[in-house]
Amino acid sequence: MKKRRLMNNINVVPYIDVMLVLLVIFMVTAPMTNPGVVELPRVGQDLKQQGSPITISVKKNGNIEMEGKEIKTDELLIQLNQAIEKNPEQSVVIAADKKTQYENVITIMDLLKQNKIHKVGLLLKPEK
Repeated sequence: MKKRRLMNNINVVPYIDVMLVLLVIFMVTAPMTNPGVVELPRVGQDLKQQGSPITISVKKNGNIEMEGKEIKTDELLIQLNQAIEKNPEQSVVIAADKKTQYENVITIMDLLKQNKIHKVGLLLKPEK
């Protein structure tokens, strides 16, 4: 009489077949899903700014101008704080020469943020 031997091998071929089928399914369906699309809400009216922004110009030599007049940093803050007291929604735009040092623009932006002037932007010239 023959003794039955225990079989200690696992047949993995069916598992490989299932995995390949799943891989093909995912490869086909992945390009069809587009998770990066964001549908933005619509508003009933245009969000237009009330009044024109205050323009601060930074020249390439580091001089600061406000509304076309050369000004020092202390005077700049005093005038901006007065304008913000009159209109809390007042925005400020920084127009810097393209050859000015980056540090000069960041210093002014930081100074404005420290003095609670939060509506600060940069003025850029669009390409044609």
